[in-house]
Amino acid sequence: MIQAFQWLSRIAVPSFIVFILGYGFYKKVPVYEAFVDGAREGLTTAIRILPYLAAMLIAIGVFRASGAMELLTYVLSPVTSRLGVPPEILPLALMRPMSGSASIGILAELLQIHGPDTFTGRAASTMMGSTETTFYTASIYLGSVGHKDTRYILAAGLLADFIGFTASIVICAMVFGR
Repeated sequence: MIQAFQWLSRIAVPSFIVFILGYGFYKKVPVYEAFVDGAREGLTTAIRILPYLAAMLIAIGVFRASGAMELLTYVLSPVTSRLGVPPEILPLALMRPMSGSASIGILAELLQIHGPDTFTGRAASTMMGSTETTFYTASIYLGSVGHKDTRYILAAGLLADFIGFTASIVICAMVFGR
């Protein structure tokens, strides 16, 4: 069974490429020209979102370097400890909506210190899979279309992140215990 999955995983991408080329040929689409046009659009989109991306990365750097994350963690830890949330997870919960790479670094550190089979490791791993980099995603998507009014996007995204964080703690406590 495992060998069948390995074989399938080896042929999946090449098969998909052959399928796309064959389907384009069947529909009489100039596949190479369409690919080049898509690459050109991707490049112009990347250039258009570069200022938004730079601003987001600078803001994250300032947030971490200023000590604001540590201060916020210190202030919130007495409350979250009473709710059953390990205080070690708070930096991950605070950073995850802002930066995927920073939160991966925090997760790696948590797993190295506490281990992957601890409540902290399992809850942190579940949080990573249950949440999104809301600020980053919103700035990239809105920046790519030149839209500046976030309206309800950030509030809805942060609410979804909060629900993901909460569900991660509750489900890990139910499934794995404390």
